[in-house]
Amino acid sequence: QVQLVESGGGLVQAGGSLRLSCAASASIAGLTTMGWYRQAPGKQRELVATITSGGITNYSIPVKGRFTISRDNAKNTVYLQMNSLKPEDTAVYYCKTWRAPGYWGQGTQVTVSS
Repeated sequence: QVQLVESGGGLVQAGGSLRLSCAASASIAGLTTMGWYRQAPGKQRELVATITSGGITNYSIPVKGRFTISRDNAKNTVYLQMNSLKPEDTAVYYCKTWRAPGYWGQGTQVTVSS
């Protein structure tokens, strides 16, 4: 029933773009803040961006100006548009809903080559 399914990752060259999608179950997507985290090998998972139910966005310093988070509430889907990608962005990306604080999906791998 509780579901977060990330997709859209892949291999891209530095400077390229990628759009990630997160399909969430309606029970945990509505009327709550959602966001994206990422985790590189051997490193702690870090918050990348958030968006409130009203559309207010926040970004971590490393991605600010390059990434854009958005949501389609009718589709229970959150997106992360990633532009000007850098090798440092390489990580597994996870979406998150504050309505299910202990739940994580499988994530989607983003690899940026130099």
